[in-house]
Amino acid sequence: MKTTMRRKNQALSEEECVAVLRRGTSGVLAAAGEDDYPYAVPLSYVYCDFKLYFHCAKEGHKLEAIARNPKVSFCVIDQDQVVPEKYTTYFRSVIVFGKARILNEAGEKRAALEKLAERYSPEYPEGRKAEIDQLLDVVNMVEIQIEAMTGKEAKELRTR
Repeated sequence: MKTTMRRKNQALSEEECVAVLRRGTSGVLAAAGEDDYPYAVPLSYVYCDFKLYFHCAKEGHKLEAIARNPKVSFCVIDQDQVVPEKYTTYFRSVIVFGKARILNEAGEKRAALEKLAERYSPEYPEGRKAEIDQLLDVVNMVEIQIEAMTGKEAKELRTR
């Protein structure tokens, strides 16, 4: 897989990419869809230890695409500021590449769901537990093991 970029001076370091993933609250999952059409869908996620986690229903297009081919990419846009007077955009984004897998073991699934719930509702631990207990059997958790990632930002944002 080729992950080098033409404008290396705009590339984010691995640490900067991880910071973008930690800050982000949503991204776009891209997978191999039906009849060779790409399938891209926005979703909420959590980053932890070079992995991304997201939840989904027990069946549907995402799961069919992952079953067809577990290789996916996931894009997070950290900044997108249009600067009309300069005919440009001040942007920062990260794309990760990896393999997705459905977490089937109950403890692993619960741990991932707890990370996701804590990310979005850190002040409500009791509510998180009740929600997880209620929904654990009716949702799937998917893990993306990150194999590579690239990040890029507008040259105007580079501070080093």
